[in-house]
Amino acid sequence: MRLKRFAPLLAAAGLIATTVPLLSATQASATPAADHLRQKPAWHRCSTEQPASYECATLKVPLDYRRPDGPTLDLAISRIKSENPAKRHGAMLLNPGGPGGPGLDLPLLVGAAMPKEVRERYDLIGFDPRGVGASSPITCGLTDAEQNFDRAYRPESFGSDVTWARTVADKCREKAGAVLPYITTRNTARDMDTIRAVLGERKLSYLGYSYGTYLGAVYSQMFPDRTDRFVLDSGVDPQRIWRGMIQVWATEAEPAFARWTQWAAQRSAEYHLGDTPKAVSDTFWQLVARADKEPFEFEGMKVDGDMIRSTRAVFFYPAQATPMVVALKAASEGKPLPAGTTATELKRLLTGGAADEPASDNGTAVFWAVACGDTGSWPRYTEQYERDAVKDKARYPLYGDFASNIKPCAFWDRPVEAATPMHKKANVLTVQNEFDSQTPLVSGQGLHKALKGSRMVLAAGGEGHGVYLFDPTSCANASVNAYLATGELPAQDVTCQNPPAAAERRDSVAPTKPLPLPFPSTPGRF
Repeated sequence: MRLKRFAPLLAAAGLIATTVPLLSATQASATPAADHLRQKPAWHRCSTEQPASYECATLKVPLDYRRPDGPTLDLAISRIKSENPAKRHGAMLLNPGGPGGPGLDLPLLVGAAMPKEVRERYDLIGFDPRGVGASSPITCGLTDAEQNFDRAYRPESFGSDVTWARTVADKCREKAGAVLPYITTRNTARDMDTIRAVLGERKLSYLGYSYGTYLGAVYSQMFPDRTDRFVLDSGVDPQRIWRGMIQVWATEAEPAFARWTQWAAQRSAEYHLGDTPKAVSDTFWQLVARADKEPFEFEGMKVDGDMIRSTRAVFFYPAQATPMVVALKAASEGKPLPAGTTATELKRLLTGGAADEPASDNGTAVFWAVACGDTGSWPRYTEQYERDAVKDKARYPLYGDFASNIKPCAFWDRPVEAATPMHKKANVLTVQNEFDSQTPLVSGQGLHKALKGSRMVLAAGGEGHGVYLFDPTSCANASVNAYLATGELPAQDVTCQNPPAAAERRDSVAPTKPLPLPFPSTPGRF
């Protein structure tokens, strides 16, 4: 989920800096870091345009924790302290997802959305993870086209896909090779523990979304005695990192698509896509076939069937997918767009917002660094990617070939350490919507199962990526608030029913949330 596309918006609001230099392979500081756990943050007001209570500091952390006296990286942190010391419980670290999402501004955003009875118990701590934003950011020097990994499998284009994957890996190695092997989840978890230590906290509380759930899970296994109240919202399954997490987008898009066809068929009088689920499905696949045979022009783009299939995330929101398909059908037939649909909105749905992305590849560079560097399970042979893409295109026609096609990790250097086993007890709370396009229910259930001792709160009927603080009507909020306020997990897993009206919203890609974290609207990240 790329947070970087919202950087201009946040900068305009005074929430983050507008420019950050990017780190090359030779620019890691050589300052000794043996005393990194004893350093004291030099807190200062982040900006005169921001509240005085919002403070920033920069820490030094080891590039390689096995060599604490070696090169260091800058780690940008922020905080807003509890206004009620009598009720303060401790420090809560925040992560928005990614990998590659900046989180320095999160104390402002979370603090504004969190209920008072929870907010006053914590100092809210934000940070840009290593390699991201203001924390010694890396770059691979990728073009906009090279950042796009939504690549459908076709026999005639597979060779160019292999070239793309190899080029991305080579450029990352060239631009950030000295730093790249250490931009991993395990090292970010170590950075989290450095933050805990320099803040003088015995334990750390945490709120992490999407990729942040895996980061929190890793911390709970590496530092179990320092894990306090952890909320892991919209879960990444540790058994699927990371190729399997991309492939689950394809497997779970199929039941979401079937649910959409039922929804649209029930409203055939309004949308005219078919009066049975099969008829609606036939209408969609006829549209895809027609666009493949003769791509149509729309807003300066050539729209083919692959581009239409790449909108798979929208089908988790039937009330939004249906008008989109109606509009695409009209555009393919040279007809005016239906009332209420704008060309700008339809283009954004087709591109996943990519047309609005800034040129910086920092988020993409960190995404691949983590996805490829966390685990050595990526296939090394191009033939396996081709076989899997062919097979999964047949099994999961909406997105299967996109998910299983070759990725830069096929050409990445081997990880410096193994992925974190999930063997230790973790008394944490996991939270999940039933219909989540980025970390689908099966993934959230996998996280809950992996973390022995955890409890799960499932919002049945809940749509969207991100639950707590994203939807004020979510039935999951009460359980999360109670846990954060008291530290007591529910006695057993909780399944609650979301209000039916929530599924009828027709906002863009994902419902608008009061907490303005952008990752739910970007289908290419966690």
